[in-house]
Amino acid sequence: MTKLECSVTNCLHNSDHCCCRQAIVVDGQDASTKEDTCCCSFDEKKEGSFTNVFQTPEEKLEISCEAVKCMYNEGHRCMADHIGITGDYATSADQTLCASFKM
Repeated sequence: MTKLECSVTNCLHNSDHCCCRQAIVVDGQDASTKEDTCCCSFDEKKEGSFTNVFQTPEEKLEISCEAVKCMYNEGHRCMADHIGITGDYATSADQTLCASFKM
């Protein structure tokens, strides 16, 4: 499993820069730069959004990866030891990115 640090603090699943999901999906099938990737698992945290208080932030999790040109992608799985998801003030998945993408 990959260690994930997420700086998308307005994501519903973000807690202390960790993700409360057991797995995420990084998109970017035709990506040749990190700007061409995104976290498809992003859900915007809005006022009144339901959050599961029983969810535990996961430091390491499964990452499905559609960015097939990334050096860490093996069979649509991220094999990097550590990645970062960024996207300050994102309101949609396409405003996030995998900062660890390498061609």
